[in-house]
Amino acid sequence: MAENKNLLKNMFITAVLGLIGYKGAVWMGRKAIDRTADSFVRRLMVDAYSENLWEFISAFRKTGLQNIVEINIRAQEGKAIKRPLGSPKKLPNFEGIMFNFAQLHRLPTDEGGPIDTRVTIGPCAQKPLQIEIPIIISGMAYALALSAKSKIALAKGSKIAGTATNTGEGPFLQGERKAAEKLIIQYNRGKWNKSKDILKQADAIEIHFGQGAAGGVGHCIEDKEIDWKIRRLMGLEWGEKAVVHATYPGMEEEHNKLKELVAYLREVSRGVPIGVKLAAGKYLEDDLSIALASGVDFFALDGSNAGSKGTTPILQDDFGLPTLFALIRAANFINKHALRNKVSLIVSGGLATPGDYLKALALGADAVYIGSVALFAMGHTQILKPLPWEPPPELVWYKGKCQNKFDVSKGAETLAKYLHSCNEEIKDAVKALGKKSIHEVDKSDLFALDDFTAQVAGIPVGYKEINFQSHNEQRNGGTVH
Repeated sequence: MAENKNLLKNMFITAVLGLIGYKGAVWMGRKAIDRTADSFVRRLMVDAYSENLWEFISAFRKTGLQNIVEINIRAQEGKAIKRPLGSPKKLPNFEGIMFNFAQLHRLPTDEGGPIDTRVTIGPCAQKPLQIEIPIIISGMAYALALSAKSKIALAKGSKIAGTATNTGEGPFLQGERKAAEKLIIQYNRGKWNKSKDILKQADAIEIHFGQGAAGGVGHCIEDKEIDWKIRRLMGLEWGEKAVVHATYPGMEEEHNKLKELVAYLREVSRGVPIGVKLAAGKYLEDDLSIALASGVDFFALDGSNAGSKGTTPILQDDFGLPTLFALIRAANFINKHALRNKVSLIVSGGLATPGDYLKALALGADAVYIGSVALFAMGHTQILKPLPWEPPPELVWYKGKCQNKFDVSKGAETLAKYLHSCNEEIKDAVKALGKKSIHEVDKSDLFALDDFTAQVAGIPVGYKEINFQSHNEQRNGGTVH
């Protein structure tokens, strides 16, 4: 008994001393922090501006932290730098557009009714591409951007959700073909993926002329970015450079080489939709006219809001049409040439929410591509694996430091859930508009928050009275401002 009492006494004394020590450490720490803070604030208050630490804050507000970081990277590298996932620049987008509510002038759709979200890409093709939702996974290249695990997860997720995925411009990955229900094969400007055996496996073929974050700039893939396995898949000889050319051979000639290419791809693929992928530029209608004359089944249009695995900041920040502008002009082109339900329009670039997706459809798109958003959804809580020591993309990049930790099944599941969630929200929105199909949603369901957006999109502004009957009469007779 005496021993137990002594033990308890010693434990109590130890606890008290520990508490005193802890309190003392906290007190000393607070004193040190207080002295440091006082010294720091005093320096801010009394130092001349040329010596004042606040000068960095002033420079940051003037130049921007992004620019300061990139200035230093350029100073370190001494060559063109590559920025992943696109421009941070704030461009005109869909935020200034709102949907109407159907209430009494038009009744909302009954809560029990089905909503049609199915889409057909290339309706005039011998084998149209049919998908269950209007959201498609954009082209992201195996090896040149993403790991095999990432590509297979994207393909599996697209299959679960009932949509399609795009190969991007990397070498053909048989595992992606096996995992996908519907696969769009991108016909790139390099030498790979050109065999008939590969092209016959496509559910659609997209001829890649450019993308929103890069235009059509050609580039050489550095040897350190790929290994012998990828070189073999790309059909490269020993010492041969992997080159993505600025354009396809013969395109500068007067006769229409593109028409010959479209006809060839249509024959080889046995009639799947053939389209072109374009970065939207100033002379968009001229580009679309050439593509149309070549007999394509769809336009895939990438606005300057788009991202990439890594292109130069000047191409991301200072080139191309914003997605909203590009969509409006392409939709007007399609209407002018009576191409609705003949040639499909897929748009991409900075679209991030179900509202963005449905607004794009209302303004004339048949479907949308998502890239970065798909990676975010696929990564979900798995991005915690590389954090805090590595950035989240290291989980999905080819040769990423954490790509082996990526769980394919979990990635496919979270991507599919994201796509399903978005489609359910789109269905809710269609019901709120008093309609039963995404194909019934159009400009009459929209209004703008400001005059600039109203003028760009050809829709009325919300701060003015809009009569339902007169609005529809005006809409049918011409553009509403």
